[in-house]
Amino acid sequence: MKVTIIGCSGSFPGPDSPSSCYLLEAEGFRLLVDFGNGALGALQRHLGLYDVDAILLSHLHADHCLDLCAYHVVRTYTPRGPLPRVPVHAPGGAARRLNAAYGMPDEPVLESSFDFVRLSAGTRHIGPFEVTAAPMNHPVETYGVRVSHGGRSVAYSADTGESAELVKLAHEADLLLCEASFLDGPSLTPGLHLTGRQAAEHAARAGVGTLVLTHLVPWHDPRRVLEEAADGGFGGRMELARSGAVYDLG
Repeated sequence: MKVTIIGCSGSFPGPDSPSSCYLLEAEGFRLLVDFGNGALGALQRHLGLYDVDAILLSHLHADHCLDLCAYHVVRTYTPRGPLPRVPVHAPGGAARRLNAAYGMPDEPVLESSFDFVRLSAGTRHIGPFEVTAAPMNHPVETYGVRVSHGGRSVAYSADTGESAELVKLAHEADLLLCEASFLDGPSLTPGLHLTGRQAAEHAARAGVGTLVLTHLVPWHDPRRVLEEAADGGFGGRMELARSGAVYDLG
């Protein structure tokens, strides 16, 4: 299983990265986890424009799903005509939300390009992957996911505040992509996002192999996020997410 970080910027695209998007590959199957604004452009550095086999959206905030609208254009208006529909596993209301964002009532709606499948807690198979979803601590319906193949696993926090469900989901995962949107301080908003320190604490409790701090909001210095994560008690490999980084899990 190979994991490529397409976008890791939190809340909006930054100067060096689009918003959240991760490419997971195994046995020739290509799964996108989240498709935030700006991700479609960077994705083309790593994958053919028409080569996505399935998409999973953790939640329906724009920085995790908005480029599905642009990808609808790609799959609808190709020189050879519309392409077959791609499965999109997403929380309830995804088609309505994204059609409203697309805002083109005289054109084909997104259901012509995508087969929307209701995402909920539990385990399903998407291509060769076993995918387990668990609810996260965020103001809208949000799922963290664990994707496994060939005895290897990657866990993804999506957006979340402190969460016992995340610790269970990530238990002994080879790789944890964990959001670290906030810096420590007295005015932290509960039930919204994690700091670098909190991300490291979750990783330590879960016993993961490698922690990658992601959803890095451009107005924060990422070096501070990493410094604060060093106080979280995680003893494994830890690094900041970077657009274009590749993790080959074997």
